[in-house]
Amino acid sequence: MTEYEILSVLAEELNMRKAAERLYVTQPALSQRLRTIERQWGTQIFLRSKRGLILTPAGEKIIEYVNQALSEKEKVIDEISMMKAEVSGTLKLAAASIIGQYWLPKILKEYVRSYPNVKISLMTGWSSEILHQFEEGHFHVGIIRGNPDWRGMKKLLFRDHLVLVDTEIQSISQLKASEKPFIQFKSDSTYYQEIQAWWHEHFLSPPERTIVVDHIETCKQLALNGIGYAILPSISLTENDQIYKMPLSSGHHEQVSRDTWIITHETYMRLKQVKAFLELVDNEYKT
Repeated sequence: MTEYEILSVLAEELNMRKAAERLYVTQPALSQRLRTIERQWGTQIFLRSKRGLILTPAGEKIIEYVNQALSEKEKVIDEISMMKAEVSGTLKLAAASIIGQYWLPKILKEYVRSYPNVKISLMTGWSSEILHQFEEGHFHVGIIRGNPDWRGMKKLLFRDHLVLVDTEIQSISQLKASEKPFIQFKSDSTYYQEIQAWWHEHFLSPPERTIVVDHIETCKQLALNGIGYAILPSISLTENDQIYKMPLSSGHHEQVSRDTWIITHETYMRLKQVKAFLELVDNEYKT
């Protein structure tokens, strides 16, 4: 691990313990290495406090330089990998959390088997956050939900429907008489907007009781255990789930759905590891 990599991770985490875990070193070893690096630069880069690390003004300049140098290094590595016959280098992916949990593992399993020399960097999160990060050039390929405003390569992967699930309720009309809570999981604003639009179209007032959880799988498990009803994307459900499933329909009798898109820059498509991933995804849907 280089001093630039150490400084970059410290600046991202601003926490010695978390940085040490990411770098696979002990905190004392990392502290000693940081003191050595600061002596080499001839200035203090971080202030230590009980809450963590704070960048000094000189440290901000140094980190800016370090990140630029690391970015240039990655570009050189990518360019070198383009010249090689084998598919290698690093594939930097960003995917919506739902995709990362329910769809992407199968694709990556095949990709890793086919291209063992490629390293994979994966970040998951809300689609809005991923799009922002992607616009700044942090990733090669993005897989996001909704309808992203993207001017580069953009392809519709699939469309899945929103489904109301419950262990007792068997039709949408039974919601009015139910006292069970509505279980929601935190997601980006467009997902909530679609659900709210559907709800207001069918009901005069919002749900009387709600439970909000952090993750979709927690939401699903609470519904499977009869604690309340939930609205989930069909991608998260299987035939083995012992629960009633009711697809949401709009007033025009169209099913309420969510689109999943794959995006990238045309320049990245010249990278062998990116091209191989896009081809694998295409072949998966042709099959």
